[in-house]
Amino acid sequence: MAIPLAYQTNLPAAPEWLNNGDNGWQLAAATLVGLQSMPGLVVLYGSIVKKKWAVNSAFMALYAFAATLIIWVLVGFRMAFGEQLLPFWGKAGPALGQDYLLHRAKLAATAHFFRNGTMENEMIEPFYGMASLVYFEFMFAAITLIFLAGSVLGRMNIKAWMAFVPLWLLFSYTVGAFTLWGGGFLYHWGVIDYSGGYVIHLSSGVAGFTAAYWVGPRMKNDRERFSPNNILLMLTGAGLLWLGWSGFNGGAPYAANISSSVAVLNTHVCAATSLLTWTSLDVAFFGKPSVIGAVQGMMTGLVCITPAAGLVQAWAAVVMGMLSGSIPWFSMMILHKKSALLQKVDDTLAVFHTHGIAGMLGGLLTGLLAEPTLCHLVLPVLGSRGTAYGGGFLQIIKQLVGAVFVVVWNLVATTAILLAIAWFIPLRMPDDQLMIGDDAAHGEEAYALWGDGERFDAAMRHVTTLPAGDPIHPMREANAASGVTIQL
Repeated sequence: MAIPLAYQTNLPAAPEWLNNGDNGWQLAAATLVGLQSMPGLVVLYGSIVKKKWAVNSAFMALYAFAATLIIWVLVGFRMAFGEQLLPFWGKAGPALGQDYLLHRAKLAATAHFFRNGTMENEMIEPFYGMASLVYFEFMFAAITLIFLAGSVLGRMNIKAWMAFVPLWLLFSYTVGAFTLWGGGFLYHWGVIDYSGGYVIHLSSGVAGFTAAYWVGPRMKNDRERFSPNNILLMLTGAGLLWLGWSGFNGGAPYAANISSSVAVLNTHVCAATSLLTWTSLDVAFFGKPSVIGAVQGMMTGLVCITPAAGLVQAWAAVVMGMLSGSIPWFSMMILHKKSALLQKVDDTLAVFHTHGIAGMLGGLLTGLLAEPTLCHLVLPVLGSRGTAYGGGFLQIIKQLVGAVFVVVWNLVATTAILLAIAWFIPLRMPDDQLMIGDDAAHGEEAYALWGDGERFDAAMRHVTTLPAGDPIHPMREANAASGVTIQL
């Protein structure tokens, strides 16, 4: 019996350029990022909101994950990482055929040359196929949209969200990804974004804040009291998010190399420092530690280190953690309460602070603290270094320009997309749905609790009855559990 091709040597199933270790780590890192979204953010969102919005919030994340994948392989990946169409955008095209997916991965797809004919930056060719790169980059695109969703939970029309996801992916995310990662003008100029401080976090923070403005606020009683429905489950989602960040930053070098190890260690050092700093500030100013505050501090630390994860020393990660646990804390807890604009916009989960502010902070600190030896290992622009290592202010200027581009593009593109959708679909749920929540929007509720329609009947101790005329979704009626409600 012949041995299958996949298990023979020096054959198409195992080309000479394929490195099994790099390929295995890239697929594992991508899956870790996927677990941050599914189930991480699905659980986090479904638990951190009021009970009446648990299903809606979790479903917004679930839908974004699925819709992003289909659009990504149809046209999105090549708009972000394909051949250049414009200095900030790639040519659309499918990433589905085996002729494309079995070839060796490469970045950037279009070579750039100086006026004298020499190549501006050498092409990066990881030691695995394009399919692994498409899968890895999809996870980043999906989680960006799910982060953005945190700004509009508790009132955005789910049908408007279903239209918004593919449009924002195509006209906003792909632009940032191509410009900074896929071979656009900021990539070749040397703006540093190791793993998405700008492409993912700054963009989702700005776009989320913009979307929250156009969608409008939650109902008054929701804004005044929006307690989590399950703090322990919220911590479970937060834990998946934290540990999944090993793949988020560890997969950024596109290889299982030494930079990947540095990135993973720095990620957790910064997150822990930021969490402790945020918690300490809560105790100092409010007299008690907040679990939700600790999660926010964890998040800002993870976001802040992302653009610098494999490029700074571990002591710098501690410094970045202290700053990410204090500056976003100040912007959220102090500045927000004094700013009329911030008060006007109802950013449900404070995505602007935890992702926008923290992402920009991380990008600027990268320009200050990027270590030249670590930069030389993975960055395409040779000679990159932070101001602290003799780089002058050029790198910080580059980081500022990159941040301005991302902010302006997301502000304009998000506004245009939402105004276009509003012509056909209301952006905000009607008031009657906002009053009820999940049951009105989806016909489903998160928890089947005693007291939700059950009545005690001494003659029928094991039968659940309902008031006459009480409508029940057919699926819930078919699966209703029998029980007894004891009136005390």
